[in-house]
Amino acid sequence: MNTFNNSMFKVIQSSLTDNTQSGPSKFKEFLKLSPGNTTVVRLVPNVKSPEKTFFHYYSHSWESFSTGRFTSVISPQTFGERDPISEVYLSIQKHGSEEEKKKARVLARRENWLVNVYVVNDPVNPENNGEVKILRYGKQLHKVIMDALQGDESDEVGERMFDLSDKGCNLRIKCERQGDFPTYVSSKFALPSALEGVEDSNELYESVHSLDDIYTVKSYDDLKQTLDEHFYCKNVTETGDEWEDTAKEVAEEKAAAPAAEATTPSSSSDEDPLNDDKVKELLKGLDG
Repeated sequence: MNTFNNSMFKVIQSSLTDNTQSGPSKFKEFLKLSPGNTTVVRLVPNVKSPEKTFFHYYSHSWESFSTGRFTSVISPQTFGERDPISEVYLSIQKHGSEEEKKKARVLARRENWLVNVYVVNDPVNPENNGEVKILRYGKQLHKVIMDALQGDESDEVGERMFDLSDKGCNLRIKCERQGDFPTYVSSKFALPSALEGVEDSNELYESVHSLDDIYTVKSYDDLKQTLDEHFYCKNVTETGDEWEDTAKEVAEEKAAAPAAEATTPSSSSDEDPLNDDKVKELLKGLDG
């Protein structure tokens, strides 16, 4: 019969202090933005698959009514498929009581984008400087990027936002506080400048993260079960171990998620601005 010994103690000790034993978390690669700070980045294109430079998606996130924990799922409407959570939300808004409508507000769909960025200056987490991280952003920053791609700023910026040479333009993300919410409306692209310390841009191209692999996509039935468990508070079947694994991941996502913007346009719009022909043309040109 085995007895407890020092070697076993070392294994137990290591298991509690080693945060890497389950593999790196994809959400730890997200760049965090804090009010009162300006973070400077350069957008990094996906040169192997330019059409995947951006990932445009919809999601639902709320604190579970049954467990109190953060629940987050990607909406199938991202891929043009039916979404039971959006269907329930719209049905309640149309037929529900005022109390039901108030509760259902947490189910409203959110619209976000992901893009790889080279971090020029992160004033809050300087260890990110010189690394390729994932920028998750909402409609305010999206407007800044689209204006630079095809709007009023396109003549000065345009494809320069993806240029990693001294002809490229950095994006200065200015995060300010407006009331209880952050706002990014003062963000803008800077004049062309070199990226200090970057000798081989090919290394940065190779460092991009696969953006369409970040989120696990659940089936229609799985999302209905999520509604039952975390909105209607029924059929809660998670075991402790299974729930702890899920809780750890969504907690990391919540920590990495940008706070809601000061002004959020209607979340009911299904328009995908990244399907614009000029945007596709600019990204396609990165193959050369």
